Amino acid sequence: MSTLTVSVVTPDGPVLEDGFEMVSCKAENGELGILPGHIPMVAPLTISSVRLKLESDTRQLAVSGGFLEVRPDKVTILAQAAEDPASIDVQRAEEAKQRAEQRLQAKQDDIDFRRAELALKRAMNRLDIAR
Repeated sequence: MSTLTVSVVTPDGPVLEDGFEMVSCKAENGELGILPGHIPMVAPLTISSVRLKLESDTRQLAVSGGFLEVRPDKVTILAQAAEDPASIDVQRAEEAKQRAEQRLQAKQDDIDFRRAELALKRAMNRLDIAR
């Protein structure tokens, strides 16, 4: 089966560059499945997982938003952050989740609720991928 070259890049540098048969990710408009020969497109990504399939093996990455660029033979993901399950610090993610939940439960005017919601989503995504 033919493959796509998948590049995942963050502001800290490249995270992944390899060939895969299929890429599944969540854009702001919904779930996308990309196979070789897909039409060119650009889509904003949500805080979610990216699933990369090659034969019977599936890899996952936790991404914290960004953009997806698709060309017929290449997929580039420009993410604010991207982590492999093995590199996720579960304890740190659990602590971030608890802090975000506490901020959201505190009914104070000085709390930035949107920022706390995003922090909670990022922490929950990282925990889901790590487990």
